[in-house]
Parts: sequence; C-alpha cells; structure tokens
Amino acid sequence: MELGLAGRVAIVTGASRGIGLSCARELATEGAHVVLVARDAEALETAAGRVRSAGPASTVLPIAADTTDDVSVRAMVARVVDELGGVDVLVNAAARPAGGAPIPPLTELTDDAVLSEVDTKVLGYLRTARAVAPHMTAQGWGRIVNVSGLNARRTGSIAGTIRNVGVAALTANLADELGPHGVGVVVVHPGYTETERTAGMIADRMAASGLSEDEVRGELAKGTSLGRIMTADEVADVVVFLASPRAVAVTGGAVAAAGGERGVVHY
Repeated sequence: MELGLAGRVAIVTGASRGIGLSCARELATEGAHVVLVARDAEALETAAGRVRSAGPASTVLPIAADTTDDVSVRAMVARVVDELGGVDVLVNAAARPAGGAPIPPLTELTDDAVLSEVDTKVLGYLRTARAVAPHMTAQGWGRIVNVSGLNARRTGSIAGTIRNVGVAALTANLADELGPHGVGVVVVHPGYTETERTAGMIADRMAASGLSEDEVRGELAKGTSLGRIMTADEVADVVVFLASPRAVAVTGGAVAAAGGERGVVHY
C-alpha cells in the first residue's frame, strides 16, 4: 500500500530511542522528511544517522528540544517551518520510561511524581500539538499520532494510568476541534514493547522474583493474544499507517498495538 507520505514533513518527539526512533526510521523509509526531537543532542545525532540510512532520499533534521518547555517547543516548530516549509505529521512519543522503579503505594506517592508524568506526557503532547496545529489547519491537512500505553486501561500505577488516560482525553478533544480543518488525531496504546530499555526491566524483574529471563518474558507474553512481546518496529508500523493520508477515517479514537489484550472485549 502506498501511504502517501513521500515528501511530507514529520516531527517525531522522543525520537532518540525506542518507539520514537522506530517511527522516525519508518517515516523516512516511506520518503517523509523527518525531524527528530529529544533533549539529548548527542543521542539525537546517533539516532539521526540510523534514520538517514533507512531513508537516504529524505531530509533528516535532529533538533534538541524539551517538550516540558513551551518556549523550546515553539522554537523547534518555528525552525522546522523555516527550514522545511511546514509540518504535515506530528508523532508524540516523548515520555518518561515506564517499568523502571517499583511503583510506590498511595501513602508514598508524591504530588511531584504525578505532576512530572503529566507535565512530560500530557502537557508535553499538548504543547507540541498546539505549536503545529496552526500550520496544519492553514494547509487543510495534518495527522497527529499520540503514543500512550495500555496503562490507560489498567490499574496498578496511579501516575501511569492518569498520564495515559490524559493522553487519550487530549486526543479526542483535539480530534473534535481540528477535524473540521482536515487534521486527524489518534492515540496508539502499546503494551510491553521490546526496546533498548527492555533488558534492564527484565533484569529488575528477575532480581525481584527469582525467575529466569525466559520465565519473565513468558509471564509478559501471557498477556498478549499472540503470546509474545511486540517490537518497537512493529508498533511503529501501526503508528506510521495512522500518520498517513490512508488513515483519514481513523480519528479521535484509540488503537492498541500490543499483540492483543487477552480476556478483554473493547467495542
């Protein structure tokens, strides 16, 4: 299927690693010009080299910016418009990694811990969407894909659930407001996904549980219909389709990209 992304300008936040980097690579493969955004300039340059090898015909522009800072976000978007002529696609994937430190109980959960998650993921996505929206609505077309997570549908982490439900709510509101101007907005919920951080997460679970690596992976895989953990590239395939003109019928909703959620019916 020709996705119609060749020559489009796409901004990907959180693009130095993980799902964000995979999305950037896949967009470049489709012929889009890709702007990689993250805070670590050195990591961005390394990521940019990988994206250029995936799409040698595409312009790849790394820009160090902090999505928790509105001034930084607006400066990044202004530079993109100045150098590349506009913005067609935004993939929001900049977030604090999940599955690291143990989840604290209510009595130990601080306001700052929750506020930090919301500031980075919910407000960070809002800031970037707010900055690109005028350019998309002016041209009458655009796609925004917000990468959230299946914690939006689960209990177990107060901060994790709040931030991911917040992204879903933001997505639906943006879709309603921007839809009449030709801009589609959708949220993607990955589950456990194989990224650079997976090895550390599994090692922590092995240490806490006494299980082997295969046993930990098996426990994680039991929650999926496919019986395995998805890769970042497989999630990126879904994101990039949703970021394309071919996905015009999908807006305002949530798409799980987790290999199937066992025992749950969504309708």
